[in-house]
Amino acid sequence: MQPAFIEYYSETDYLAAERAAPVRHEYVAGEVFAMAGASKVHGTLAGNAFIALRQHLRGAPCRAWIADMKVRVKADSAYYYPDVVVTCDTADLGPEAAKDYVEAPKLVLEVLSDSTEPVDRREKLLSYRRLESLEEYVLIDQNKAWVEVYRRTPAGWVQEVYEAGESVQFASVDLTVALADLYADSGIEMVAVCPS
Repeated sequence: MQPAFIEYYSETDYLAAERAAPVRHEYVAGEVFAMAGASKVHGTLAGNAFIALRQHLRGAPCRAWIADMKVRVKADSAYYYPDVVVTCDTADLGPEAAKDYVEAPKLVLEVLSDSTEPVDRREKLLSYRRLESLEEYVLIDQNKAWVEVYRRTPAGWVQEVYEAGESVQFASVDLTVALADLYADSGIEMVAVCPS
């Protein structure tokens, strides 16, 4: 039996290779992981969230990106590609800022899929929470009308859950969006999961 060798990359080598790569990769402590493609539902949900955020932030000193902007978590030597990210930090938006990643996101949003849900719920949740700038981490379910918001408060992190018939509050950017709008054209039925 041949031993399997894991190749480790420096952050500099990863960033250089990623700029030329035809497929996106995430980076965690020297290891590189190829990202799978998204479903139509996944793309619709991420797109709806991005459009709502982009329209709301127009003219504000914040920017939103969808899919292709990395978030650097320096403490974990990691680079992730969230589905949607918002930053208002001048260090991320100034002329000297990195062009292909942000380091001080205010809001990070992930659309859950069967293959990524465990990573989104554990690894990324723990890693993103180490960012002092992060105020909200949002998980959108693509199998049912269900949105979870992990929000930083003075007392610590709290979780809020929103379902069909409700509106999700993105307090970090002072925006409220009806789940019906967030799930528009996704094919997901607007049925409450938990009986009232």
